[in-house]
Amino acid sequence: MMAPSPSLLHVRSSSLMSIKQPAPDPLIFVDAHQPAGPNLHQQACAVTLDMTLESFLKGHVLAFQALGGVPRALLYDNLKSVVLERAGDAIRFHPRLLELAGHYHFAPKPCAPYRGNEKGKVERTIRYLRDSFFAARTFSGVDDLNAQAARWTAEVAHARQLPGDVTGRTVATALEEERPRLLPMPAHPFPTDVVRPVASGKTPYVRFDSNDYSIPHTLVKKPLTLVASETRVRVLDGTEEVASHPRCFEKGRTLEQPGHLAALADAKARAHELRGRDLLRASCQQAEGFLAALAQRDVSLSHHTAQLLKLLELHGARALDEALAEALRKGAVSAHAVAHLLEQRARRQRQPPPLTVVLPDDPRIAASRTRPHSLADYDRLLDKDSSDDHSTR
Repeated sequence: MMAPSPSLLHVRSSSLMSIKQPAPDPLIFVDAHQPAGPNLHQQACAVTLDMTLESFLKGHVLAFQALGGVPRALLYDNLKSVVLERAGDAIRFHPRLLELAGHYHFAPKPCAPYRGNEKGKVERTIRYLRDSFFAARTFSGVDDLNAQAARWTAEVAHARQLPGDVTGRTVATALEEERPRLLPMPAHPFPTDVVRPVASGKTPYVRFDSNDYSIPHTLVKKPLTLVASETRVRVLDGTEEVASHPRCFEKGRTLEQPGHLAALADAKARAHELRGRDLLRASCQQAEGFLAALAQRDVSLSHHTAQLLKLLELHGARALDEALAEALRKGAVSAHAVAHLLEQRARRQRQPPPLTVVLPDDPRIAASRTRPHSLADYDRLLDKDSSDDHSTR
């Protein structure tokens, strides 16, 4: 026997309109939850920017909060978010819907196939919502539209006289009388966030809903967990939150945390510094001992490495190696001491001072690396010209 109204709730989802703000052509999705029974006029609706399963479940949570309790049974159309497979009375429900039903202790009941009488009244409610609420309505965003829908429900939809009621009660009055028959709300609402495993490619970004969200570069290609609510996208490494971004409903956007970019830049700088030390070791035999002596002092290795690389470029590997050996013998372990020794050597040999190339202060130019090309082809051309001159004589 059917329990008294509103112990049965008819759930209906519908795409009512499209908007251009805040995302390009998103879909406004309305979850209309309405009691079925003698009083088929109490309703609750929720507006979202997508028609995902998570938004469908979120509509349930909001409807229960609006009604102030949970109906004992919910009647559904045979949509894929509810019914995965059906053979007569044998029904395989969606596992997430069963989790929701277990959390709120209601019984899901799909409509019987080809029984239009079971959902005709709620279809009229969708039309009422479209004509009475949405027609010519302006709004600034989804939050504003949901707030207007809540006011419209309280001031218009529930303020109506209950159709067919000879006592003249309003819908709101009937709801208050029937609310004690609803099941009590649980201590915590059902979690409706999107939860899925993710992993980045070669770059420190994970993709969600056609957008890229930054993660720490140390977690590249590592299995992670993405948790997305209506407002935020979080990335977890086990139970530790490693990234948090505002959720974007547009497409093709890249959202980055400044801390992730700064850590990546520092890592690249350290890698460049290590490459510089390897270059010094490969070019000069004395570099290993000199760098080890620098490490024992309270000085910046990166600064001295950068200065030594400049000296290598200006004076060449042989001259720098000799200067490093002399600096070690004299105990003058610093890039400035090596530079002074190289200048003294150049003055003794009457060499012109080396010219420093001044480049624009552009990080892309400063970080660029060029490979010198062989001039052997030009030498062969000069040799050919010389041999031609001798042959004509």
